[in-house]
Amino acid sequence: MSDPWIAVGALALVGLAIPISMIVVSSLLRPSVPEQGKRATYESGEIPTGDTRIRFNIQYYMVALLFVVFDIETVLIFPWALIYSDAVTEFGLGPVLGPMLVFLAILAIGLGWAWRNGAVRWIKSERAEIKSQL
Repeated sequence: MSDPWIAVGALALVGLAIPISMIVVSSLLRPSVPEQGKRATYESGEIPTGDTRIRFNIQYYMVALLFVVFDIETVLIFPWALIYSDAVTEFGLGPVLGPMLVFLAILAIGLGWAWRNGAVRWIKSERAEIKSQL
């Protein structure tokens, strides 16, 4: 296989084809039985009580944002790793490795900044602290 981008394209195609085919097949096979209970907020059979608006800790969103950033980093590094050896032989080590090291340095600086500002520090609730003392 002379072109490694064929592997990346095939992986992307399979990654899109599998979920789309699962959605299509499940929509064709599942029964459609419209009931009044299915339109309720909760389908567990319990009558909903209280307010549906719950305040979440901002820490959940920070962890999710950091996950997305480092997940995208993995997606960007994978194709670079596929062509690394061919690119080094063609362009040399410096022009190939330099931009990736700068990219990884920016990510490391961002992780250090998030760590210093407490974005990755998990805050325990009062209820969890009381439970751990028992």
